[in-house]
Amino acid sequence: MAAIVLHWAIALLILANLFVGWRMGMLKGLTEFNAFQLHKSIGITVLVLSVLRLALRLTQRPPPLPEGTKSWEGAAASTVHWIFYAMMIGLPLTGWAMVSVSLYNIPTLLWHTVPWPHISFLHELPIESRRSVEDVNERIHYVMAWGGAFLILLHVAAALKHQFINRDGVLGRMLPWPAPRPTNQ
Repeated sequence: MAAIVLHWAIALLILANLFVGWRMGMLKGLTEFNAFQLHKSIGITVLVLSVLRLALRLTQRPPPLPEGTKSWEGAAASTVHWIFYAMMIGLPLTGWAMVSVSLYNIPTLLWHTVPWPHISFLHELPIESRRSVEDVNERIHYVMAWGGAFLILLHVAAALKHQFINRDGVLGRMLPWPAPRPTNQ
């Protein structure tokens, strides 16, 4: 049950953060500042929850794949899930790195309450190095965000395939409420 709760909490936070991240470049002034603070708050929350989710995944075996799953489907599912972990941890880390090297030096206050530190060894770099680190992390962050959006679509499509074509109960195992058992017809 913990895996299911973390799955859906992280999923909702990521979707919200993709939306906030897309919108915040269109904003100005205090509204833009607040959107950035919200984006950072969601991102760090995703980071913390994803580390917990990864620890859970490494200590508990996932349920077996349904009977009849082709080997390539199992390999694809496993690969996508590990890429998701890399992105759920990598995206917030690249964002945190960008904030840490930003010449604006704006502190992060998570959820308007919890001060979050800069990464000290990055924050203390010379200005030119900070600009380079920011540029690299910004590119990685951007590519990972769009890649993550694509993977979410792929993940949802696979879940719907399992539910409506395969009818094998995979989606029902991850829903936060009891799902009716599918009939294999």
